[in-house]
Amino acid sequence: MEGTLPEASRRTVGDALQGALVDLIDLSLLAKQAHWTVVGPRFRSVHLQLDEMVDTARTYADTVAERASAIGVAPDGRATTVGKLTQLPQPPSGWLADGDVVALLVEALGGVILRMRERIDATDAPDPVSQDLLIALTAELEKQRWMFQAENH
Repeated sequence: MEGTLPEASRRTVGDALQGALVDLIDLSLLAKQAHWTVVGPRFRSVHLQLDEMVDTARTYADTVAERASAIGVAPDGRATTVGKLTQLPQPPSGWLADGDVVALLVEALGGVILRMRERIDATDAPDPVSQDLLIALTAELEKQRWMFQAENH
């Protein structure tokens, strides 16, 4: 499928969007796994906040994938692709203490935000439309990170 960007721009932007897609899919999986296994005195607040994180990650994953399609890049959200390319820390199996869950999400979001900022820089010249999407996404992720950080202070 042909997009509206020149080939070199499409490759650069496609790589940025694909990286964002992998981060968002795995972030939603990480948050959902933590949602199912969190225990502790702050269970309810962390449990609910994790659902918000899942919703945010899933919504933006869909938006990012559709943007990739719109510029002529086939998004790849397959489990094997995400598993191979993820850079997110993974939780241990079993029950997770609420403070550990919060620390894990703060760490995971910090890494995703750094990579998103690199993608924002990479898409500046070739596609300001995709850059704008990444900027909005990063602002939301930074808000989520701040909210999780506040749980452990």
